[in-house]
Amino acid sequence: MLETGGRADTLHGMLRIALFSFAAFYIASFPVVKRLSFSPLIVGIVLGMLYANSLRNKLPETWVPGIKFCTKQVLRWGIILYGFRLTLAQVAAVGIPAVVVDLVVVTVTILGGVLLGRLLKIDGDTALMTSTGSAICGAAAVLGAEPVVKCEGYKTAIAVSTVVIFGTLSMFLYPIMYRTGLLDGLSDTGVAIYTGSTLHEVAHVAGAGNAMDPTDSLGIAGTATITKMIRVMMLAPVLVVMSFALAGRRCRETAATAGAKAEKSRITIPWFAFGFIAVICLNSLLQHWCGVESVREIPLNGTIEYIDTFMLTMAMTALGTDTSLDKFRQAGAKPFVLAGLLYVWLVVGGYFLTKWVVGMM
Repeated sequence: MLETGGRADTLHGMLRIALFSFAAFYIASFPVVKRLSFSPLIVGIVLGMLYANSLRNKLPETWVPGIKFCTKQVLRWGIILYGFRLTLAQVAAVGIPAVVVDLVVVTVTILGGVLLGRLLKIDGDTALMTSTGSAICGAAAVLGAEPVVKCEGYKTAIAVSTVVIFGTLSMFLYPIMYRTGLLDGLSDTGVAIYTGSTLHEVAHVAGAGNAMDPTDSLGIAGTATITKMIRVMMLAPVLVVMSFALAGRRCRETAATAGAKAEKSRITIPWFAFGFIAVICLNSLLQHWCGVESVREIPLNGTIEYIDTFMLTMAMTALGTDTSLDKFRQAGAKPFVLAGLLYVWLVVGGYFLTKWVVGMM
């Protein structure tokens, strides 16, 4: 238990992060920021990084525990509550093709990213975090992986930065490809699945989908979002597999360092991932009991989503406060090269994968 002074310092640190998060919500409401589809999460990490590179050394270090609390406990609960945005019915709504494409995209992106990271001689944790963000749901996936990978905060920030850069690029690129006929080889459903299975953030998918089909008369915007949410649901099993894989890797690293037989590494079970799945199942039951067509019509769902977004924004802001420009320079350009290669796979490989799967089914 924390002593009275320690508890007060922790609360001070949390209060500072909360104030930054309120500012992030306010800035995210600006029209120019909305047009870029920058969520409060992205704005929050930018504010945190600005703080880290300006006033970070002028404030009490005793507030650090509160900041760390936001990157751990607040983050885990934010991921759990994220499940209130999803239902099992959304999977059934788009059918098998979207599930198959999402599964292949997630698997190939993570495994391919780890392999490319080794070829580029990138730190293993940075490569894994970057690949996970590209594979699943951008910043939220990076945040979800952070407690399992247990990497330094600046590596998380680097991974988020790659998601912001390439995800934002896609949000403008996909509508251009659609209007110029580059996606004519896909049906409207195919375009939606392609968009939802390859863009990084949920906000990016929504932005691109609305740009291609503003009224959703073709079903592109809605189906793209549902396809994206199926990818989000894959976060939980990915984290479980990741925890087992990392346990084996850490065991081998310990043995190599000690030069002797290492004890079996303890596996970190991401219990919050199971909470995430449980909330999705609960949300599915609530939707059935309430007899509503969408999750947004479930009582209190909008309030929970707002609270959850605020918690995730606090976590992102807290991670940003541990990210200085010196650490970016230390990491170099290689993580962005890796993210760029994964981006090419998502745009080009994702197109042909979607065309083949939708054509087969």
